[in-house]
Amino acid sequence: MPELLLELFSEEIPARFQRRAAEDLKKAVTNALVDAGLVYEGAKAFVTPRRLALTVTGLPARSPDTREEKKGPKVGAPQPAIDGFLRSAGLTSLDEAKVESDPKKGDFYVAHINKPGAEAVSLLSSILPKILIDFPWAKPMRWGNGSFNWVRPLRAITATFGTENEEPVVIPFASGELQSGQTTFGHRFLAPDAIRVRRFDDYAEALERAKVVLDIDRRKDIIRTDAEHLAFAQGLSIIADEGLLEEVAGLVEWPVVMMGSFDPAFLEVPEEAIIATIRANQKCFCLRDANGKLAPNFIITANTVASDGGATIIAGNERVIRARLSDANFFYKGDLSLPLEHGLPKLEETVFHAKLGSQFARVARLVKLAGEIAPLVGADPERAKRAAMLAKADLTTGMVGEFPELQGLMGRYYATAQGEPADIATAVEMHYKPLGPTDKVPTEPVSIAVALADKLDLLTGFWAIDEKPTGSRDPFALRRAALGVIRIISENGLKFPLKVEPDLLAFFHDRLKVVLRDSGSRHDLLDAVISTDSDDILQIIQRAEALSALLSSTDGQNLLAGYKRGANILAAEEKKDGKTYAGAVDQDTLKLPEETDLAFAVDAVHAAVSSHVGKDDYKGAMAELATLRAPVDAFFTAVLVNDADPAVRTNRLNLLARLRDTMHLVADFGKVAG
Repeated sequence: MPELLLELFSEEIPARFQRRAAEDLKKAVTNALVDAGLVYEGAKAFVTPRRLALTVTGLPARSPDTREEKKGPKVGAPQPAIDGFLRSAGLTSLDEAKVESDPKKGDFYVAHINKPGAEAVSLLSSILPKILIDFPWAKPMRWGNGSFNWVRPLRAITATFGTENEEPVVIPFASGELQSGQTTFGHRFLAPDAIRVRRFDDYAEALERAKVVLDIDRRKDIIRTDAEHLAFAQGLSIIADEGLLEEVAGLVEWPVVMMGSFDPAFLEVPEEAIIATIRANQKCFCLRDANGKLAPNFIITANTVASDGGATIIAGNERVIRARLSDANFFYKGDLSLPLEHGLPKLEETVFHAKLGSQFARVARLVKLAGEIAPLVGADPERAKRAAMLAKADLTTGMVGEFPELQGLMGRYYATAQGEPADIATAVEMHYKPLGPTDKVPTEPVSIAVALADKLDLLTGFWAIDEKPTGSRDPFALRRAALGVIRIISENGLKFPLKVEPDLLAFFHDRLKVVLRDSGSRHDLLDAVISTDSDDILQIIQRAEALSALLSSTDGQNLLAGYKRGANILAAEEKKDGKTYAGAVDQDTLKLPEETDLAFAVDAVHAAVSSHVGKDDYKGAMAELATLRAPVDAFFTAVLVNDADPAVRTNRLNLLARLRDTMHLVADFGKVAG
């Protein structure tokens, strides 16, 4: 079957856009093909710094003929409805429609529309230019006098269609001033001549000969493997950096790996600063020696085969890195010369938010809040206050000004060097964490106090000025802050009630549900254990786990069935009687042994469950509930709730209410599915 080859050749595409662009191209083209009736067998997209490419295999030569049935208005409908039906169906008169009958709706008009198929090349000629016009680049641009937008100037379009045994045809269309063809180009420096291509196989082979590795994942593998071999030969190992590897693979079409070095004297600078400098400025990988220490070497990925073996490229990178590390060393020593807290007054010049004051005002709030939180998490209040006071001080340092991603970390280095206690220095670094689902969580009491203060101040502050997340919009990362609070509490096993306003508490509940659902918890169990005033995150998690364990047992499943039966009876009778049964059981009115047994069992379990809940022992509470399975089963087997005697009926409904209230001590079983 025929195959489509599409290549969009341009100036350099920013690395951060490339993988997404390849997926967008594949999705846009394949969706349009299916909509046009051209069902395909397979599709694969490719991207290099200078091209987006797509191959779609197993396409038919033309779309199939189709027959569509369009239902119209009733016979005798007003003329405007008839006219609208004729226009939408492409009919000139009702004589071209048929009348069909429906037993309930009567006679109505139906149009049977035959649509002949079309040649695939003709359909593609219409599909492809529209895809280029609508392509979702994050930052498109225009060039020359044209109105066409692309991420960088588009230089050539290859678009061919055909089978392996025949000469493919060019899919004719224009984009801006460019006309589609079957000409592409190789590596900018190593093989810049034009290349005529037919199908994907000879296209990929021709590019390989022209020093272009088409597949970005293959370029990544080449860089990773060659770098590891080069490092191993020197007794070193690469510091893994998947993000940098993805970026570098997007900067080269023919990767060539080399190693450079820098003056070991620069290793006095914190290694994170060295790595950030080399990564950000030169897109190079750093290495470690056999002892795990940062080595004075780096890996370069060039986009050419140098005639001098890469000596000039290495020397140029070494020269730039030397200058960058000299700057980093200057910043580091300058920052160390002043006590960290001396930078605090400068925070008055930095606005945190127009409605929430300066960074200095925020530090004052953090100091107060950290001192209040400290006793609740086992931290010394004065040490927590000191750590909170220093937490934002490194924002005024030269190193953080140059590399904002090092905030907190550099604060720890400076605090340690200037004699601050280890727990305070650690808290300065850790108060931002966790920054994501895989990031570390603070575990030391002082760090926990300051990290919670930082996130709760952020959340309560923006809630107070009504700057809440809406839809996908969350400019102040409030969802991340809430998830951070949840992780700190849960992973440290903290009894830490969230005394916040109801709307913010509901926000925490939503975030907690996301966390628990991602870990496999059932949504109905979460709803069962979360009420509007549930402010204890750890308690919610423990209740959900205990409820899940109970319902995974036969006793729990049968108890749930009995609960639902009783709750349904209660709901129906309370609605009929216009009252709520309060659960006050009269022992003298119990007639049958099964209801007597249930009454005594519920009283005993109610007391035991209350005791377990008071000690946050939810597994124990659920185990007590499980013992109700047998008396509940026996009750519903032998007892008629709606007895002819009104007093007996009322007493039995009160008994069911007592059962319901006992089970609600742990969770609202009415929200559990099943």
